[in-house]
Amino acid sequence: MNRPITIIVSLLLALVLGVVLIYPRYQDLQFIQERIEERKGELQSKEEYLSNLNEVSEELKKYERELSIIDSALPLNPFLPALFDFLQKASSQSGLILKAMSPVLGLPPKGLKETRVNLKMTGPYTSLKSFLSVLENSARIIELESLSFSSSGELSPFDFNTAIKVYSY
Repeated sequence: MNRPITIIVSLLLALVLGVVLIYPRYQDLQFIQERIEERKGELQSKEEYLSNLNEVSEELKKYERELSIIDSALPLNPFLPALFDFLQKASSQSGLILKAMSPVLGLPPKGLKETRVNLKMTGPYTSLKSFLSVLENSARIIELESLSFSSSGELSPFDFNTAIKVYSY
């Protein structure tokens, strides 16, 4: 009779030790498997996101020419020396004499940036029309904000004060 009791006690002891020692490991294993499934889901969503980005990138490559036109119209920064050079050449080619040019500094807005420039020029009215036409047809987005002019006499050239706004991002 000792033998069946020993077997029963051994089985109970093995069961208790199994529960005490193995069950926490089993719970850890389940926790790790749940984490693996979460990570697989995250990985799958990131792969879908990258796949969508690649599709959009391929679609944008079809419009590369149009995007380059937009980039030239809206440069990353205003780069004032290049802008001033363009305005100097445009005014002289139009027949105007550029007397003064000054940027109007302000707080930069978020998103689309605006650079304001005041110009003082002298010349005939037809030259002003030509200058405005050059600004209108330039690749950059330039907006005329204000224009005023005066003349000291009938035959003397006009003095033009203009304020323009140039966009960048």
